[in-house]
Amino acid sequence: MKKLWLFWWIANTFWAVIFAVGIAFVWLREVDGAGITQTLEAKLASFIVLMIAFIFPVIIQVVWLIANLVINRNKKLKSQQV
Repeated sequence: MKKLWLFWWIANTFWAVIFAVGIAFVWLREVDGAGITQTLEAKLASFIVLMIAFIFPVIIQVVWLIANLVINRNKKLKSQQV
């Protein structure tokens, strides 16, 4: 049980760090790869694209959280019956 939670927290930390680095990269750059100066509107568009890209990992993490909670609950119920 503890291994599942440990792996879940490690994965969450990994995705949070990657997301924070991506946001910092988008916010702090003055010129993008095409040589276009980044305006506030362009940065906001980049944030939206970055958030859309991170929807899939968030969904996976939520499903994994629910699975961990169900597994933890089932183990507690089994231990109470014995």
